[in-house]
Amino acid sequence: MMKYIGAHVSAEGGVQNAPLNAAAIGAKAFALFTKNQKQWFAKPLSKEAVKQFRDNCEKLNFRPFQILPHDSYLINLGNPEREALEKSRESFLDEMRRCEILGLDRLNFHPGSHLGKTDEESCLRTIAESINISLDKTKGVTAVIENTAGQGTNLGHRFEQIRYIIDHVEDKSRVGVCFDTCHAFTAGYEIRTGEGFKRTFEDFDNIIGLEYLKGMHINDSKKDHASRVDRHENLGKGFLGEEVFRLIVNDPRFDDMPLILETPEDSLWQEEIERLYSFIG
Repeated sequence: MMKYIGAHVSAEGGVQNAPLNAAAIGAKAFALFTKNQKQWFAKPLSKEAVKQFRDNCEKLNFRPFQILPHDSYLINLGNPEREALEKSRESFLDEMRRCEILGLDRLNFHPGSHLGKTDEESCLRTIAESINISLDKTKGVTAVIENTAGQGTNLGHRFEQIRYIIDHVEDKSRVGVCFDTCHAFTAGYEIRTGEGFKRTFEDFDNIIGLEYLKGMHINDSKKDHASRVDRHENLGKGFLGEEVFRLIVNDPRFDDMPLILETPEDSLWQEEIERLYSFIG
């Protein structure tokens, strides 16, 4: 049973540092931003940085399926305003191309928000269209939709919404889902108990399909069930408790994919990774 547990590590000083930072905390998977996540665009990756990134991944035994890059937080692929949508689409395509150049096979992103200016369905169709545009212009990289907490006007907090997006993506072999434990819980999915966990993933399979699952974010929550607020907490310090994390690491359905901590206190990551591995068996 192979579990690949890691964290969203810093790529400060260049993407090539991310695999080193991951290895330093005993991670067997990692997430990174391939550029500053608070900027729309960045200068292209240098040949040297790309080579070093690939070499470091090879040397430290990180294969593409163990790595879950995340796009910029500014991007809204469902933006109802034409100009802002175009900017988001260009930026997302740039992010996909960066992954392609680095030899990565998936890119994690938050689906988007309607901003109160259009209906949910139109927004979900716009998100799907945005994905189609980027898939058409790239190859080898899967667009991985992250379930959200449903904060504000964010969509993607119900499995049905994610399914709707997937239904409107033309190349279904290159779309996937990342399941965030904190987001699911605050969106209203009861994953704290064995029974609730079982039901949630039965629903996930029936509505979305487990074959689409390409990674997970392993986070506790500062806010309570169904609060629709996205505030991560370190493991065991929030409302989720330990049971859900034990269930995840002992479930073969979550083998061979990146299981990524995005907990707020990065000094605890090494300890949290060890703890998650200690739960196995």
